[in-house]
Amino acid sequence: MKIRVLAQRFSTLLGTMTVLATPSLAKREASSTSRLPLLLDSTLDELQTGLKEGHFTSIDLVRAYIARIGEVNHELRAVLEINPDAEAIAWILDVERQRGRLRSPLHGIPVLVKDNIATYDGMNTTAGSFALLGANVGEDSTVAAKLRKAGAIILGKTNMSQWAGLRSINCPMGWSARGGQTVGAYFPGHNPQGSSSGSAVAASIGLAWASIGTETTSSLVGPAHANNIVGIKPTVGLTSRHLVIPLSRRWDSVGPMARTVKDAAYLLDVMAGRDDRDNYTSMIPFQKLPSYVDACRPGGLRGKRIGVLRNFFDIEARPDPSTLLSLAAFEKSLKMLTRMGAEVVDDIRFEGLKEYAKTPYHFVCIASDLKDQLYSHYFRHLKTNPHGVSSLQDLRRFVQETEAEEYPRHDTSFFDWALSLDPTETSASYKGNNTFALEQRGLRGVGVLIRQHSLDALFMPSVYAGLTSSLSGSPAITVPLGASPIENPYEAGPNQDTTNIVGPNHPFGVGFVGSAFSEESLIAMAYAFEQHTRVRQTIRPWIKPRTELDDIVRPRLFGRS
Repeated sequence: MKIRVLAQRFSTLLGTMTVLATPSLAKREASSTSRLPLLLDSTLDELQTGLKEGHFTSIDLVRAYIARIGEVNHELRAVLEINPDAEAIAWILDVERQRGRLRSPLHGIPVLVKDNIATYDGMNTTAGSFALLGANVGEDSTVAAKLRKAGAIILGKTNMSQWAGLRSINCPMGWSARGGQTVGAYFPGHNPQGSSSGSAVAASIGLAWASIGTETTSSLVGPAHANNIVGIKPTVGLTSRHLVIPLSRRWDSVGPMARTVKDAAYLLDVMAGRDDRDNYTSMIPFQKLPSYVDACRPGGLRGKRIGVLRNFFDIEARPDPSTLLSLAAFEKSLKMLTRMGAEVVDDIRFEGLKEYAKTPYHFVCIASDLKDQLYSHYFRHLKTNPHGVSSLQDLRRFVQETEAEEYPRHDTSFFDWALSLDPTETSASYKGNNTFALEQRGLRGVGVLIRQHSLDALFMPSVYAGLTSSLSGSPAITVPLGASPIENPYEAGPNQDTTNIVGPNHPFGVGFVGSAFSEESLIAMAYAFEQHTRVRQTIRPWIKPRTELDDIVRPRLFGRS
């Protein structure tokens, strides 16, 4: 709340402020605009160097990113709303920098967060639904509070698959009632996957430095893979979910989405840690968290045993179309691992995937958790609740009765199923399914598979890295691997989907999956792979914003701001 008050106090100064610091700073800016980083690919290190050397300010960054959002958001629908206090917060952080105070490497850097992560400011947190428009929990989520403490600027909220994809089976990935259909930037009608759709698209084309997403079953790793960026799905419990709108505490995770492994590691350094309000974080096994940025060093794959999971398609009745595009590149990448000093252990099989495909135990548990935890972990914390939504029944009723929710064109089939099952944590149905789920995590989980074969990580196409890691609550990281050829045909999505689930220039990634709390090792391996392949910048978006820092800095310096 202190930032909010200060933002209001200083907001009147922003309209007339043209140069933040001294004349000498202005001269340095004027002589260096040709060296300003381009925002499509800029890294944190590049942005912080420019801020340190006075080439631009955090206000310049905020204005550039807001302009970029305005140029493409009508078509891509990646961003739901902009923080009305973003420039004022940037002003405060610029003043702190001028006075020699830097909170962290994220100081003065704009970040976007998914619309299910609560912020106590002038923005909404709605999971893409009008049901929570105007509702407020009265405090920041833990992850938002950590970002602010580190000096990051929460620039806005990103669109998402409504209710993280669990409203309906006929809602396309990336669609929400509030935000419409998010579209990726790499080919016409590009479906971005979900549910962290807007976060992935925004990070991919520089609508902010980076973004935050969430995952229950490949909701972060999948969109990162499909949008040519890096995504880290942490171990369940490494990052707090306090005041993140829940699906299931047993499976939910909050993680970074960025254009490079190192930038994602910078975010994870800030986000990770214990929180008394999320008891899963008590499982963190170390007293002092490792530095994930320090793991980004050459040689991270040297001497590592990497298991190639071969039966990943067993987890679904229909193979993921974007994964089919990547299979040839995936096979070639195995040779790259060997060249980087890794020992490749081929034909690893995870029998738990077959069990997952045969029984809905996973979703029975999620349905139960959704019913219980929407209230216990979010609705009951609301200080304002204009539509009086306090249960899954209330939520379904609102969706079905509110024209803007586009019901029945997009139905409530998952809500209906969850309510018809009527599982509770004390029911025999829940206990049986949860026991089976725990067996898949423990007796048959990723960690056991890794120990049995003396592996350091599993290696597989990214979508299946997300799905496989979700069964065990394990960490996963996706790194860009390539894109489909320009002559690749389009394939339209199912049901009400107006997007294309594959097409020409469709990005795809590759995933590393580890045992619980092995993020430091996974990041080291992913960084080494990224530095060897350097794929991301060879895949260019079909749509990209025009505004660069130079467009903001030059007019300000010459009195045309």
